[in-house]
Amino acid sequence: MRVRTTLIVAVSVFLGSVAGVRAQAQTPPAVPQGLVLTSPLPPAAEDPVRALVGRLDLEKYKATIKGLTQFGDRRQGTDRNRAATDWIEAQLKSYGCTNTERLKYDYQPAPPRTAPAAGAATGRGGAGAGVAAGRGDAGAARGDAPAAAPQGLGGGGGGGGGGRGGAPVKGNRGPTGVNNDPMKQPDVKLRELDSQPTTPGPREEVYCTKVGTIHPEEMYIVGGHMDGLGYAEAANDNGSGTALVMELARLFSMPDVQTERSIRFILWNNEETGLNGARAYVDQRHELQGKENPAGSGKYPEPKWLGMIQHDMMLYDHGMPRADGTLPPEQRPEADVNVEFAGTSKMANESAALAWLLRAANDRYATDYPVTVGNRMSNTDSAAFQDYVAAISLREAERGSQVGSGWDPLWHQTIDLYATLSDKDFKLGLTAAQTTLAAVAQLTGAKTAAGVKK
Repeated sequence: MRVRTTLIVAVSVFLGSVAGVRAQAQTPPAVPQGLVLTSPLPPAAEDPVRALVGRLDLEKYKATIKGLTQFGDRRQGTDRNRAATDWIEAQLKSYGCTNTERLKYDYQPAPPRTAPAAGAATGRGGAGAGVAAGRGDAGAARGDAPAAAPQGLGGGGGGGGGGRGGAPVKGNRGPTGVNNDPMKQPDVKLRELDSQPTTPGPREEVYCTKVGTIHPEEMYIVGGHMDGLGYAEAANDNGSGTALVMELARLFSMPDVQTERSIRFILWNNEETGLNGARAYVDQRHELQGKENPAGSGKYPEPKWLGMIQHDMMLYDHGMPRADGTLPPEQRPEADVNVEFAGTSKMANESAALAWLLRAANDRYATDYPVTVGNRMSNTDSAAFQDYVAAISLREAERGSQVGSGWDPLWHQTIDLYATLSDKDFKLGLTAAQTTLAAVAQLTGAKTAAGVKK
């Protein structure tokens, strides 16, 4: 089923020419058919979006990430993962997002891959791309088997192979891979916390919904995956994205906040094994979109999808690795939030329009870092939606050409810890939260009651 997206925009933004969307990600596309533009936003003093964005707080965001780290790497199919899901649900309810539900599915890992014949094409873009790129989901961590991580540096400057989503890989590259050796974790208590192995079987993921006052039958999905890998705390991958989604759920659930359209906040499971949680959601629920149940009740268990916004690895943009593979110790001054869409998807034009709307929201409302738009979204839960609805992802760096080239040494490693990160890192995640909050508030017609305190 192919669903045409209607993006209801509360800001007058000229989005340029649609020609060449797939090839020119930095050229804003035209407004696709069905995109509705309304009147410009009010002055800052009267702007409900600015008021909502102002309620975001760095310390609260950090505290939510810290809370998630008490469950270690939250590897799917373990007690620590199930305990984290329970904790997330309890937090959502405490925010006032009390209509929590769980999607249930069964996960059975795919059989291990057989080694390719000598001379067979593998690596980035080939059959062995998942292993070569260090992904836990595409090859090595199907069933969480050990990954064959590349060692040392890849190619230097000048040329470049193909990265995820067809991204060109240029410049210095650092090592990537999945740590599957618990003994590499020097913290004994954390090693013990992460010691239980994963087992196949039933899985659950939790979500809650802000119900729209005028169009409850339509919704935007705001997501991030809560499972991790690496025998650490999964603070960045993906405590940072999970906490962002939870913070937005908290703010939109405040008693003085109303939205005309619905918003669903969902914390995916099994992202690291191949987006299984998101794919299960699409498989189970896409045919239910927009159907009132019971008839005449005004209730829509699965409102029509208007857009899906994913958050995955939000904190670390220290730049390209040096020639020796090391990275600068601090966030680079020119760090940015990368908003990506899949330029080859069926909904590429709609997704591009949504991505550029987030760029406009960042320009107007975000405080610390800008947005860069790209057209090579891959390897995250929004990919499960990309042929059904406008779908984008927010990240610390481009997934294919940067994260996949070793720009984040925390990725699936024992140093993905809360203590590894600084406030400059956390502020990049907060900027992404400001960006998504502002855009979703505009898209859903969010309003706040005057005179009500935070």
